[in-house]
Amino acid sequence: MTVILATACAIVYGTADFFGGLATRRSQVFSVVVLSQIAGLALVLGLLPLLPGVYGAEALSWGLAAGLSGAAGLVLFYRSLATGVMSVVAPATAVTSAALPVAFGLATGERPRFWALVGVALALGSVLLISQDKPGGGRSSLSSVLTALAAGAGFGGFYILLAMAPDEAGLWPLVGARLSSVSAVALLALLARRALRPGPASLHIIVAAGVLDMAANVLYLLAQQDGLLSLVAVLVSLYPASTLLLANRVLGERLRGVQVAGVACALVAVALIAVAQHL
Repeated sequence: MTVILATACAIVYGTADFFGGLATRRSQVFSVVVLSQIAGLALVLGLLPLLPGVYGAEALSWGLAAGLSGAAGLVLFYRSLATGVMSVVAPATAVTSAALPVAFGLATGERPRFWALVGVALALGSVLLISQDKPGGGRSSLSSVLTALAAGAGFGGFYILLAMAPDEAGLWPLVGARLSSVSAVALLALLARRALRPGPASLHIIVAAGVLDMAANVLYLLAQQDGLLSLVAVLVSLYPASTLLLANRVLGERLRGVQVAGVACALVAVALIAVAQHL
């Protein structure tokens, strides 16, 4: 069940990113982020009666910390994109966000089976390949690379901090995470004097991105409660594959050979981890 939930989470995350990417073509980034996260907050509040948990200060606190970490990662990621080359920034961020939870899981006593570890290594490699964008016309500065690594640490911290919440907390950590992230990004938008009004005919796309992103968060929480963080986080990190495939199908964007190889490696990695779970 862990592999199914985590793989489904990756697919939904990738779909959410696809809709988010479409929305940013029509609206300001801050508008997309804040409004989509409000939509996600509405979804998780609606799901609370269906997936009840034990409310507590500990669960909410871990969630609040996770939300701040994720919001910091998002801001740093956009900053690194503004000063660097996507083909360098994206892989650095993606691999760091996956590697940090793996290292944390192993350091805290998780011991995946041998073939699962092979799948983890292959998955990390596939993320590097999948995230390769078209070669840019310039070079990324050292500061943009370091910022990308910090962004990945923010995203990885989001996974780790959510995993620290008690299993019986249900969805309450996600409520805390969304409350803190919405507040933080809205404050940044206010300080930067950025308008939050969505562009023409983009609100429904923004809402879809936010709802899908929260649905993926729910799947991640369920997967992490069922299995090892070191495996779940890696499977979830494969989300760029579904974004690429949707862009290819819907927008007609061509996949580069290296990205096709990355998707193939991702499928093999999922299979290895799934088989290892049943050995």
